[in-house]
Amino acid sequence: MTAVPTATPHRKYRAIFISDLHLGTRHCQADLFVEFMNKHEADRIYLVGDIVDGWRLKKSWYWPRSHDDAVQMIRKKAHLGTRVSYIPGNHDEFVRRYAGRRIEGVEILDRAIHTTADGRRYLVTHGDQYDVVIQNAKWMAYLGDCFYEFALSTNTWLNWVRGRMGLKYWSLGAFAKRHVKSFVNIIGDFETVVAREIRGQELDGVICGHIHHAMSREMNGIHYVNIGDWVESCTAIVEHHDGALEVLYWEELSQALEHYSEPALDPEYDKRVF
Repeated sequence: MTAVPTATPHRKYRAIFISDLHLGTRHCQADLFVEFMNKHEADRIYLVGDIVDGWRLKKSWYWPRSHDDAVQMIRKKAHLGTRVSYIPGNHDEFVRRYAGRRIEGVEILDRAIHTTADGRRYLVTHGDQYDVVIQNAKWMAYLGDCFYEFALSTNTWLNWVRGRMGLKYWSLGAFAKRHVKSFVNIIGDFETVVAREIRGQELDGVICGHIHHAMSREMNGIHYVNIGDWVESCTAIVEHHDGALEVLYWEELSQALEHYSEPALDPEYDKRVF
């Protein structure tokens, strides 16, 4: 069943959360990010880590015009009065030295506590501090990053062939996250660790990124929200004005909007709202 979109162009939210844009890499979906930001407004925008990929840029410089456009879009939002907060992750850890400062209208934070319209309190953090591999074997994280880059490059050629055959886009990375036991376990372990760390801090939940797997679910009394990424899934978390949090899958939504001039809510459509 085709999902009917829940948002229309130029929709305004109370808050928008973006993570794992990975500017500086060939697989960054900067054009889609700019398109999304052009069509959505918010009182507050959180950039929750790995916005710029310092790891990749150290190896080879890659910065096309679309990546400049993404940076200019962020600056524009801040200039027009949106409160923009940048919370660095592991790939842009070099930004952490500027925590507590404001650059081009963007405030740099180590972490944040976000209170929703209905009074719930969430820790906002990239999440790499909860990754056992990052903390204890960083060389393995670099190796994993190389494998992920290989998988994305393989996707490019594979989907070129699929396109010639009239088949839809298929993601090797997304397939692995859903079906390969080791990836499923890694994601599950990360979610469990995050929820356990948040419990006892007088918080209702956590909003993070890092593992490129968008999710919104309750875990033993803690609302675990993962923003996803702008490399494969092109997802964002938005807070509605009543405090409800929703996962937006922008590529699906933008395609659906091309076919619905006045979108109406399908009662069977999962809004992914909490």
